[in-house]
This record gives sequence, C-alpha cells and structure tokens, in this order.
Amino acid sequence: MSELEPLQDNDAPREPVGDNVSELGRMLEALLFLSPQPLGAAELADACEVGEAEALAGLERLGERCAAGLRGIVVRQVAGGFTLATDPITERAARRLFSRPRTPPLTQAQAECLAVVAYLQPVSRPELARIRGVASDSAVATLLERGLIEESGRSRFGALLYRTTELFQKLFGLSGLDGLPALAQFDPSPEEEGELRERLLRAGEQRSPG
Repeated sequence: MSELEPLQDNDAPREPVGDNVSELGRMLEALLFLSPQPLGAAELADACEVGEAEALAGLERLGERCAAGLRGIVVRQVAGGFTLATDPITERAARRLFSRPRTPPLTQAQAECLAVVAYLQPVSRPELARIRGVASDSAVATLLERGLIEESGRSRFGALLYRTTELFQKLFGLSGLDGLPALAQFDPSPEEEGELRERLLRAGEQRSPG
C-alpha cells in the first residue's frame, strides 16, 4: 500500500480556489474518516459537489498535511480509492491497546435499566423492577461494576437509590443530564400514549414471575 501519489501536471486545476481550499480539505478528511472502505475520487467529488480534478487536488493537499512523521494518520491509495491509515510508528501502541479484553456491549436489560435511571434518577431497585416488570438485580450490578451508575443515598423506605455517573455522561457525549433527549419531543397523541401505556403494562405483567 502506497501513500498518496502526487498529481501529474495534466491533472489541473491542482487546487480549489479561495476559501474552498480549507473547507474541501476538511470535508474530504471527514468522509475518509467515516467510510470503512476506500473511496474513489469520483464519489468523493460527487459527495463534495466539486469536480474530480478538484477533489484530487484536495486529496493531494490533505496527503501533504498528513505526511508520515507529521501526524498519527496518513492518506493512502488502496483498492482503487483513498483511505486514512495509521502512521506505522503507532503499530506497537495500537497492538498493545487493542489486545486488551474488550468490554462487551450492554444487554437489552442493562440498557433498559440505564435508561430508567438516567431519566428518573435517583431511582431505587424496586422501582426499576416495577417499571420493567422483571427483577433487575443482575443488570444493576453490572452497571455499578462498569461505573455507569452509582449509589445515591436511600429512599424513605430504606431502599438504595441510584443515579448516573460522570462516566455515563462522558461515554454518551453529554455535557450534563439536560443533554438527554427530551421525552416530550416524541409528543404522542392521547390515543398513542394510552396504547403505549397498555402495551407496557401487559409486557410487564407477562415478564413478571408467577
């Protein structure tokens, strides 16, 4: 795999004009970052609404800014397209990082518990079980172990209360709990709300043991 080759003289124009230089470079970098597969010059040009020669010039400039030894990523031409790759110097560190055991994704039960805690916090384990219609001990224990929720005192009945942690906000990209999607935005009609409530109640009854 080779790094981005310089354009030939007959590929003019070599650069976008004016303020579009920086803007096009940022768009190309973002598209290459987002795509799991190499992207051809034609499809990049189409996405950025520029000519193919202009896209190639932008890719050359991006390749110069990401040349080996300057940044942690480089632009490479592979499989008939362009992609971002890590600088070879990062290989050892990357192997050490990604050889570690990966944290498994949340199960549906854990995700449900986390959502209830996030929106109703502080909330107790009995309340979680009543809302979900099934015991939530295992899910709560996992969320505590992963540091996504924490104890937050006790209810007036003596049950432990739980709230989300700063780690939860960090992992979900929230600057604060007010950054959670507002439930009101879904704005169901009274009929839809009644139907949803009945469905949740029936589901809870079916999942409740005995």
